[in-house]
Amino acid sequence: MAPTDPHHVTPTVIDSRELRAWAYLAAVAEPPAASIARLVDAVGVRDAAQAVRSRRFPDGHQAVARSTASRHHLVDPDHDLLVADRLGGRLMTADDEDWPAWALHGLSTADTSARGGPPLALWTRGPGSIEGATERAVALVGSRAATGYGTRMTAVLTNGLVDRGRCVASGGAYGIDGAAHRAALAAGGTTMAVMACGLDIDYPTDHGLLFDEIARVGTIVTEYPPGMTASRHRFLARNRLVAALSKAVVVVEAGHRSGAKNTAAWARRLGVPLGAVPGPATSAMSVGCHALISDGDAVLVGDVAGLERLVSPDGSDALSSTPAERGETDPFEARVVAALGTRGGVTLAEIARACDADIGRVRSTLARMEVHGRAFSDGATWGPPPR
Repeated sequence: MAPTDPHHVTPTVIDSRELRAWAYLAAVAEPPAASIARLVDAVGVRDAAQAVRSRRFPDGHQAVARSTASRHHLVDPDHDLLVADRLGGRLMTADDEDWPAWALHGLSTADTSARGGPPLALWTRGPGSIEGATERAVALVGSRAATGYGTRMTAVLTNGLVDRGRCVASGGAYGIDGAAHRAALAAGGTTMAVMACGLDIDYPTDHGLLFDEIARVGTIVTEYPPGMTASRHRFLARNRLVAALSKAVVVVEAGHRSGAKNTAAWARRLGVPLGAVPGPATSAMSVGCHALISDGDAVLVGDVAGLERLVSPDGSDALSSTPAERGETDPFEARVVAALGTRGGVTLAEIARACDADIGRVRSTLARMEVHGRAFSDGATWGPPPR
């Protein structure tokens, strides 16, 4: 891909010793590894990797010993980096310019971190910019046992997203996931597959050619190192990333026990707009969607217009650009700034009350402001940036 392509990303150059340390830590414990993240924050990535290898941990970081006990002597970071490179992939860390800090910010908040914090690092494959994709991504998820109706609705919604310049995100599985990726590729759009296994693992195996095509024009992303196979708990952990890396999540089909309901739950926790497609009243594959709609957890999405209302309720093209990028003042951000005051120490709930807005909208606005240096959080409260 030509360097002038607006969605092409040039990897940030990171010291090779640091990259090897990141690769080691990304594989030595089951993600999400909050205890390792705290150790890195405390001593730096290279010293953190050395502490795990030597089994000598600073005071207060004994939890790392437990989470790394079974793998610390088995991980070969050079091998993992080489495998990724041979696939056209790479390891991305928070030091990378393309790191989706804004999108992942919500996973650091107190009400979600206990269930699964942000990823320590991400393995990616493909020419696309992760940060650029997340700015435009809408996730379409659903049952692996998709019906003809579900597949058709997926194609309709995907075509509408592609027409509007969106990136279609999903989890690469059978059923609705695969239908979303294929429809996006067929329409000449971009798509992002968030996986529950290593870059070198085709899961499901029948989707190997599909993954190759996604990697050719879009992005494959995972927090799992090469060689790591998929499992139930990894699918559940992966679902939080599908929600976090998307501007909206739409459940196209879901049975009573569908894993897509877990992705929907993460969308609600993160304040990500959630929609669900209604289906035939007698369809067992739409029971989960009907429950989300009737319980008020999801907005009914029956066509492309409904999808646009979910994504941009005020009628603006919110996924294509932010007000700041268009050279405009965001009126809602101005209200948030006023709620922060001059001294800070304001909780998320207090800001939401002052702005007469839901917490999800306030959280996403504050995350954007923090990334751009317009707000500051000490982990519990918010305020203006330090001077």
